Amino acid sequence: MVEIQFIVQITIGYIFILCISVYTLLYIFTHHEKYGIKFTAILNFLTIFNACIIYSTLYFISVIYFFTESINILLWKLSLIFGFIGLMLSSLIYVFLKEFKKIPYFPFLFFMILFGLLIGSFYMPNSVQFSTKYSNLPPFILNSSKINYTFNFMTGLIISIFQSSFVIYFFFLSYIIYKKARNKAVLTGIIINTIIFLFPILMYILYIVFQAWIFRELHIFSLWINITSLCYILVRKPEIFSELTNKIYYINIYHKSGILLFSYKFKTSNNEVDSTIWGSILIGINHILSEFVYTKDQIEVLQTDNSDIIVNYDDFGFAVVLITNRKNPILKKLMDNFSKDFRDKFKNELTEIQDLNKLINVSEFKETKDIIENNFHMYL
Repeated sequence: MVEIQFIVQITIGYIFILCISVYTLLYIFTHHEKYGIKFTAILNFLTIFNACIIYSTLYFISVIYFFTESINILLWKLSLIFGFIGLMLSSLIYVFLKEFKKIPYFPFLFFMILFGLLIGSFYMPNSVQFSTKYSNLPPFILNSSKINYTFNFMTGLIISIFQSSFVIYFFFLSYIIYKKARNKAVLTGIIINTIIFLFPILMYILYIVFQAWIFRELHIFSLWINITSLCYILVRKPEIFSELTNKIYYINIYHKSGILLFSYKFKTSNNEVDSTIWGSILIGINHILSEFVYTKDQIEVLQTDNSDIIVNYDDFGFAVVLITNRKNPILKKLMDNFSKDFRDKFKNELTEIQDLNKLINVSEFKETKDIIENNFHMYL
């Protein structure tokens, strides 16, 4: 009776996480624009697809069904491989939360070496062994407590080092992100998810050490809980998965004549922006805009020691100037969206001031504040 209950529980858990993941994948696919740029959406899509559709399925089949000993061992090895891939995809998400598309070489070189060692260890005799409490194995549905997979010393050591290293790396990245984040309040979900993620990793290491099936089952159930919380964050708060350490200081909109149409200052700490320095920079931008707005060699980025100044030109005779601590593709995408909304909102006003001799009433653009807050709400 207990055996049947356990089969039912793991089957329900698998079906539940499958449904949650399919819904999340469909949401990411249909709302990819909410994740900043397509690359971020694709990375999150692949992470969920790998963890739920591939890893969970391989795990479920290899502990519930029996084909042949060699096939079951192959399925278990594949689950390990895709489990490692899932950890690396997850670490990329954390890395890009810290700084978009900037991958630290040493940690990932270390992980790739361990991944290669794992693949190599699979060619060793008895790297993964299959055992069962059944004297005569039934062909299909089994109680997973009757099936066990054990590892030789080298394979078990590689897996333990790999997973332990990832846990340490995740907590290190979480600390750095929290320390540098522009809005620490939005990090609550990420921090909780990181803490929850510790449990399935720990359970798998205990499974390797003690070779007891109960730790294996605790691993998958806790992993499914972790994935569920991640799916919730992906659907409810997709803006979290932009670069959390990226900050915006100012957004200015200039007419092609160099006249400032609107200026918006974001909340920053007292020491982040020196008004005298930025005053000089903005005067320089005025000249740049008036000189280059009709040329092919338009300046798009100005760099200082601590900040980047991004210039986005529009054919309607205005330019958006954004001052940030670091340029990235997400900001460029947001600026493009903002320029479109600004152009649509003030199309008549912009058309009227195409003539440089026309008097410009900047008060007509006071509603720009709402457009900025709508497009850059994740940076407020």
